[in-house]
Amino acid sequence: MEAELALQLANINAEAMKAVAMAIAAGIGVLGPGIGIGILVARALEAIGRNPEAAGKVQATMFIGIAFTEALAIFAIVIAFIIKFA
Repeated sequence: MEAELALQLANINAEAMKAVAMAIAAGIGVLGPGIGIGILVARALEAIGRNPEAAGKVQATMFIGIAFTEALAIFAIVIAFIIKFA
């Protein structure tokens, strides 16, 4: 009886640790790309403000950079789900 209880407690603790690990992986993994996108957009707006004629090229490059940076956040969330459910 005690062995079954200990096994159940171990499973509960493992699930709790997986949930905490998922939260940490997702939180830290999204924090970096969020800051990166903020900096990227700020610099792009600054560049457009200095040279409005180049707005089209700056915007196109900005959106490509945002897509690549956002991919890092998506990878972090995928890894977080793998930690939780694998």
